Amino acid sequence: MARIAYLVSSAREIELADGSRHPTGYFAEEAVKPYERFTAAGAEVVVLTPDGRPPFADPYGLEHFFHYPEEDQDFFASVIRTFHHDPDDIRVTLHQTTELDLVAARRIVARLTARGGAPAEGHALVSKAAKIAWQEDRRLGEVMVSEGLDGGLSAGEIQAAVDELDEAARQLAAERKARLDAIPGFLEPVSLASLSDEELARFDAVFTPGGHGPMVDLADNPDVRRLLTVLHGKQAPIASLCHGPAVLLSAPDRADGQWLFDGYRLTCFTDEEEDQTVPGKRGLPWYVDTALKNAGAVFDDGPSAWVSHVVVDRNLITGQNPASTEATADALLKAVSLR
Repeated sequence: MARIAYLVSSAREIELADGSRHPTGYFAEEAVKPYERFTAAGAEVVVLTPDGRPPFADPYGLEHFFHYPEEDQDFFASVIRTFHHDPDDIRVTLHQTTELDLVAARRIVARLTARGGAPAEGHALVSKAAKIAWQEDRRLGEVMVSEGLDGGLSAGEIQAAVDELDEAARQLAAERKARLDAIPGFLEPVSLASLSDEELARFDAVFTPGGHGPMVDLADNPDVRRLLTVLHGKQAPIASLCHGPAVLLSAPDRADGQWLFDGYRLTCFTDEEEDQTVPGKRGLPWYVDTALKNAGAVFDDGPSAWVSHVVVDRNLITGQNPASTEATADALLKAVSLR
């Protein structure tokens, strides 16, 4: 049975560039999905925090738009593909994917179909409206009504689809938080500082989820340094997601004076993505993307922002953003031969 160190930040706030404090912690989706994947595969998962304090779910990561049901996200992706043929065609932003009601497309098409329309016709209608909404920064429902693309639906019926999606997303966010709260390790984690090097060597891998928390207490931590040194010494998988790769900044230098992961290909939450988040807009003191590049990483980001992207280089596994959660977890399972 593989034994995975599940290293989670216990930070509750981050100091912004202007000196003010902003709530932070771990990102709920990035914490619950890999944990459940690992345990379902038969791994022993030991939750660690730097100081043994229970980790804290970042309130921002519990916003409903980070928890749209997968069937809605998949349908939304099929709509975007009708006009996003190449990464250079359009710019993908968090604003466009969360504030223009575009993810409600599946539920709007369901209402069109219920009126007797063909699903393919509904998809084509919504896709045409979505392209206009994306290009002109307008809400999907307003575009459908004003441009005659509503298929007979009223503005109220379209808004009902949007409201239905938002409610489903809020319920999913609450369910994920409840599942995390029920995990014993998240209630009483093991203190990383309390473990000897010999105990650290008993782990077969480490995984670190994101949220801005890792920037606070995992990026320059002597006990994280010990963990990385021990696991890297036996070439055990070291996996992290989104802001989680900040842990790699705790790695020591090699005998030749270069950073332990100098020359490794890796990814993380990009500066472009960061600038679209609430903390990023308020001003962060530093960026994980830039810091890793400056440390010596060969940075490898996805073809566009907010799409799933995972990089594996030797024993190092990194995922770019929340959309990369499942793929990053599966890459680690494969590395420890549980997939």
